[in-house]
Amino acid sequence: MIILEIGSLRLLTDPVFDPPGGNYRFGLGTGSKKLTAPALSPDQVGGIDAVLLSHDHHEDNLDKAGRAFLPKAGRVLTTFSGGKRLGGNAEGMKNWQSTVLKSGDTEVKVTATPGQHGPLFIRPFAGETIGFMLEWEGQRHGALYISGDTVWFGGIAEVARRFRVGTAILHFGRAGFPITGPVRFTMNADDGVRAAHALSARAIIPIHYEGWAHFRESKTQIANRFAAAGLRDWLRWLPLGEPVECEV
Repeated sequence: MIILEIGSLRLLTDPVFDPPGGNYRFGLGTGSKKLTAPALSPDQVGGIDAVLLSHDHHEDNLDKAGRAFLPKAGRVLTTFSGGKRLGGNAEGMKNWQSTVLKSGDTEVKVTATPGQHGPLFIRPFAGETIGFMLEWEGQRHGALYISGDTVWFGGIAEVARRFRVGTAILHFGRAGFPITGPVRFTMNADDGVRAAHALSARAIIPIHYEGWAHFRESKTQIANRFAAAGLRDWLRWLPLGEPVECEV
């Protein structure tokens, strides 16, 4: 979960506000425990023009308090199937579909990008996920890409072909479960290095790799793999709950 402030526009990704300690069931024998508290409470977040929701069916992306928060946002952009399930102010988007978010003089074009929440054979269980590409006037280095929950697959290579990306916010963690063995549901560090090379982004911002028991790869492991690939300086780590200014 991160807050993006672009001009007067305020965006929130994958809201999770439940307290730590809860156990959640994701289906087919999988589940996880929430280990840490959110950096900010819903009241501390303030006004949000839009929520960018990778998917609605796993609580590490949308928990109970996160669902309660959605009606407070101006718009909720999510998967096509998720838009139908959520209703209300949720808008389902198909891959490569675009919309414009506005606040005051700020306009941001948002394009839905493909995601794959694990290998193809697990798709009926893992469900539909998307990422987002954000473009606005005045970007110096390229668009801002948010991968959402995905592993490396051909869709990310297609993102790289279609867009010039300046900054990529990637969901890491190598999410997995005992019952699914070696299957991973989010990027591992190798996936991240491959995505970084394909996107040629100026900066890689890792998120979604801590705070839950089903994350299998730590910040240290991610950092070491990028260093081994000669990409240490590409990483930008965000301190929890603190504002950071990023040039895009």
